[in-house]
Amino acid sequence: MGLAARFLPVRALPCFDLEAALMDEYRGPVAGIDEAGRGPWAGPVVVAAVILNPDRIPDGINDSKLMTAAAREDRYAEIMATACVAIAIGQVRRIDRDNILQASLWGMRVAFRCLEVPAAVALIDGNICPRRFPGPARAVIGGDGLSLSVAAASIVAKVTRDRIMIAYHREYPEYNFARHKGYGTQEHLQAIEKYGRCPLHRRTFRRNDQVALL
Repeated sequence: MGLAARFLPVRALPCFDLEAALMDEYRGPVAGIDEAGRGPWAGPVVVAAVILNPDRIPDGINDSKLMTAAAREDRYAEIMATACVAIAIGQVRRIDRDNILQASLWGMRVAFRCLEVPAAVALIDGNICPRRFPGPARAVIGGDGLSLSVAAASIVAKVTRDRIMIAYHREYPEYNFARHKGYGTQEHLQAIEKYGRCPLHRRTFRRNDQVALL
């Protein structure tokens, strides 16, 4: 192993520091919020809000993008068993009507409102807090790599959306949604060219003008 590889920086895991500070400031629970599905050509956007129990935080929570599918499924089960979770699903018709950003922001508001335990404040992954958000909120760039609550929300959103796309695969097997989950792969592009679009395809999405779902 060379010196450069030997001294590569180790990526820190998300922690509960942001939540602890906000719990002291707002005197109540903190909800982490994240979404899955802003980039695909097909399928919904899914937003999750998660309030972790500080005394029962599952081990192994991380940014969902850095986890294997099996690890996400395992952590998903632990999160659902120990945390307060709410999920909002923005369907394709909403995405096409309002655009993907607005559909995502809508989902953040809905998921926060639907938590069975009212949250005092939200930590939202990214750099935007939705207007008319039903409570105090802080946007955190890279939040799924910094906050355990946001990372937990990223896992719940990703696993939920993957399951939805696997279910849709049975309805539209020619697109192989179970493999690419609606994202823009070469296989997906070839399926669209061969079969056209199906009701799951976002009509407002463009890929370098090669695929225009209009």
